[in-house]
Amino acid sequence: MNPVSILLCGCNGRMGKAVQSAVARHADAFTVTAGVDIAPAQCSFPVYPSVEQVRERADVLVDFSHHSALPSLCAYAKANRVPLVVCSTGHTEEELELLTQTSKEVAVFRSGNMSLGVNLLLELVKKAAAVLGEDFDVEIIEKHHNKKLDAPSGTALMLADAAAEQFEGGKDYVFDRHSVRRERNKREIGISSVRGGNIVGEHEVLFCGENETLTLSHQAASREVFADGALKAAAFMAGLAPGFYSMSDVLAEALG
Repeated sequence: MNPVSILLCGCNGRMGKAVQSAVARHADAFTVTAGVDIAPAQCSFPVYPSVEQVRERADVLVDFSHHSALPSLCAYAKANRVPLVVCSTGHTEEELELLTQTSKEVAVFRSGNMSLGVNLLLELVKKAAAVLGEDFDVEIIEKHHNKKLDAPSGTALMLADAAAEQFEGGKDYVFDRHSVRRERNKREIGISSVRGGNIVGEHEVLFCGENETLTLSHQAASREVFADGALKAAAFMAGLAPGFYSMSDVLAEALG
């Protein structure tokens, strides 16, 4: 079986380099045919400053660049009939709608977090919110390195969505309480962000009741977990029909 060939966007960033290392560990199953990055660096494959300049063919486009690159990546994916695996975060509503429209023509995968463990955490949060209900307040704390641009993290928002979906009428997300002096109301999910040092990624979801607190958490020790997850998604997406896919689909296949 031929290795899955990848066009890696954002190849010279932190996660792009982690994906390159993951590909090297799994060279029998994956290869990078070309990369895209505005920052020049020596790689074992051709690197272009824009996706429009790429000449090599690939089975899957894996994106760890900036969300603003999405329009050009979607155009490339449609023009070349290449499945698109979007691992970047911080997308606008317009960009998310563009992904939805693109998925009608090519296979599109998106996840705010590529870790299999985090995606299992999402399922646990759904179950906990459904069982504990309105008697428990939901609070989320996320921690990342001091270079991360977006806050809250895409993963924190995914966790908030997972909990909010279990309540009729949803929930209101609160990101900052210092300017308002009032009691917490039942419609809130509080989301707090910490930025410091080289924290790879930590997420806690607290269900706080009158006499007990349940904490569900995940800690990433290195970026390898996200790179490995991206490769699993790439392998899953290669050759798929148009549609919108997520890590839930990858987990479902893994579980049979």
